[in-house]
Amino acid sequence: MRTYFVISQIIYVLCFVPWLLIWGISFMGFDSGISGAAIALVSVIGVYPLVTIACAIMAWAFYKKRKRAAVIVNSIPFLWVLGIGVPVLALNLS
Repeated sequence: MRTYFVISQIIYVLCFVPWLLIWGISFMGFDSGISGAAIALVSVIGVYPLVTIACAIMAWAFYKKRKRAAVIVNSIPFLWVLGIGVPVLALNLS
């Protein structure tokens, strides 16, 4: 289980590099003016590092007593990796 945490958190940290590019590009959502959708897009993309760090801390805190909760909390940043990474990868490969 410890190996799973370490490997998954290394993957999350490695995703910070493409995240920075995607976060910078997401501000182009404001090119046609300020809208609720643009604010939501930038906000959802922008909180990825905060969620990753918070989930890592919580997962290690839960590790001893509640292993299942630790795995679930550690998997939350994976939603960002899938939700943003898969469409970006699909667009680049097509």
